[in-house]
Amino acid sequence: MKVHFTKMQGAGNDFVVLDETRGTLNLTVAQYQFLADRHFGVGADQILSVRSAPAGRPDIDFSYAIHNADGTEVEHCGNGARCFVRFVRDQGLTDKDVIKVQTMNRVLELHATPDGRVTVNMGAPQFEASSLPFDPAGLETQQQDLAQLFLLNLNENMPLAGVNTACAAIKNIVKIAIVSMGNPHAVQLVDDVDTADVEQIGPLVSKHARFPRGVNAGFLQIVSRSQVRLRVYERGAGETLACGTGACAAVVAGIRQGLLDASVQVSTRGGLLQIDWAGGEAPVMMTGPATRVFESEIDIPAAL
Repeated sequence: MKVHFTKMQGAGNDFVVLDETRGTLNLTVAQYQFLADRHFGVGADQILSVRSAPAGRPDIDFSYAIHNADGTEVEHCGNGARCFVRFVRDQGLTDKDVIKVQTMNRVLELHATPDGRVTVNMGAPQFEASSLPFDPAGLETQQQDLAQLFLLNLNENMPLAGVNTACAAIKNIVKIAIVSMGNPHAVQLVDDVDTADVEQIGPLVSKHARFPRGVNAGFLQIVSRSQVRLRVYERGAGETLACGTGACAAVVAGIRQGLLDASVQVSTRGGLLQIDWAGGEAPVMMTGPATRVFESEIDIPAAL
């Protein structure tokens, strides 16, 4: 099956974008994995499928689905939302500057700006354990201003034999703040993101049994009240060069702990994102780049 695609990236978070406005391709998990494979497919952190608005929703312009590199469908992707705006405008699917799109669990309002960047109204963050979901039963907590911080045992529910190999040279207890931006995040403060043990701690947090649907593990370094550095280990994709929802979650967590102001520049390994949040029920606003890399066709094997 030959499929036309566009390769895009937002702050280094890269996507294969598919136009499914004329009909869904109904790809399998294995076919999504093939597209994302950097050796045999196109290569991407995620696959973004652009679709028509839901039936009976004239207030919505489009919908889209996001699949991770492992083929699992996820709720939301901030960098993908920005690439979506650039894609539908470049392809002539709309000429609007403000676009409303239905994701798995919320409606996003996206703004194309004159400087080529895109601002996304990410909606209000959620902090209830059930919204991630997250099981806090029996965990020690530390209350700091508005942020309820949980002490997560990385070795919990892990066989003793695995502790020596998987947790060697790392602390077994990490302090996390949980935030949902339509998808789940567990944010921890680190002194230096360059030396943070993302490769070991990231998957242990991301796949921890306390998060039955997995979680994106954020590692946040405070530079000043208006500047942070961030690395994110994403469920189903591993560490990515940038994570838009992760940047939002990290800034929200920092603000709730009294460490950050309402407008923060987030430095990721792939570029800069601007995050603004007034607190409370206010929506989080994210501004950043979205770039078309190339277009082509690929033959996706039917039997995988």
